[in-house]
Amino acid sequence: MPEIVVESHPIDTVFRTDRLPHIFCPGCGIGPATHAYAQAILESGIPKDQHACVSGIGCTARVPGYMDVDSYHTTHGRSIPFALAIALVKPEMEVTVFSGDGDLFGIGGNHFIHAARRNVDINIICINNFNYGMTGGQAGPTLPLGARATTAPYGNTEPPFNLPYLAAATGAVFVARWTALHVRQLKEAMLRAMQKKGFTFIEVLSPCPVGFGSPNDIGDAIEEVWLYRERCVVNHDAYLPDLEIDLRRKDVPFVMGNFLDIEKEPFDPLAMMKNKGE
Repeated sequence: MPEIVVESHPIDTVFRTDRLPHIFCPGCGIGPATHAYAQAILESGIPKDQHACVSGIGCTARVPGYMDVDSYHTTHGRSIPFALAIALVKPEMEVTVFSGDGDLFGIGGNHFIHAARRNVDINIICINNFNYGMTGGQAGPTLPLGARATTAPYGNTEPPFNLPYLAAATGAVFVARWTALHVRQLKEAMLRAMQKKGFTFIEVLSPCPVGFGSPNDIGDAIEEVWLYRERCVVNHDAYLPDLEIDLRRKDVPFVMGNFLDIEKEPFDPLAMMKNKGE
């Protein structure tokens, strides 16, 4: 049988391979999610030079630096207004914000709700590892009730954001939640988001062995992934207010799915001004 020599992997075309291997911690879920994003870009049929990837600050914010598309690393919490500007000035671009729960909902939450309200044509991929992983494992706005962090050593007492519910309530046209374990479903959700016009949101529950797994006695990344495998259920028709993540109650599953997929005219201020003039 003749020897087959493969000089590169097809997915290499959308990665800055000279920057690999990446700097993410062993077991971090950002890597699988990034691979799903790269695969979705290839399958979208949208030319690579029409994709833009934007992030803020944090572990996840490193992702655009590994993508061989137009990439932008912005200040903390400001990834969405930056992406909004690209989408409005260059409407032919497929603009994706790829950032973490702290950046998007702690520091940048106000930008999120108003971009969703306007139905701006951007995609939001949020890696939710339940903490500020890059700066020491502080409690973030998604830290589950009872979970511990460096700034919540006795367990979190503040109700966390239910991100899919928040996205749907503020105006998103596509809302999904998967984990870094559900790579095929995650890729398909990203692909669907790229096909839609308007504000789309995908939450990715991701292992963080250092910042979240260790202080909560979950163990290493494999054990956190096993937690997802045991407790996740898929229900696309789930009642959004019931999508909370509760570590204390083992009888309450983590619900995954593509929860919302509707059509709505995206934000277009130029068309609005034209119609007003007529």
